[in-house]
Amino acid sequence: LFEGRDRKTNKVQWTGTRVDLIFGSNSQLRAIAEIYACEDSKPKFLADFISAWTKVMNLDRFDLK
Repeated sequence: LFEGRDRKTNKVQWTGTRVDLIFGSNSQLRAIAEIYACEDSKPKFLADFISAWTKVMNLDRFDLK
């Protein structure tokens, strides 16, 4: 757990975990995580995952073209 302290009083003002720091500092990553974290996002996640997997697996398949 990380603590942010007031410089004058040295009292703890903020606390956060590594995950808080990552998502707080990277707005694009946070937006993507929020999209896939929704309760109704399973079909979108599956479609996006399959699309990305197919693209990566076909990148070195020069015999396909």
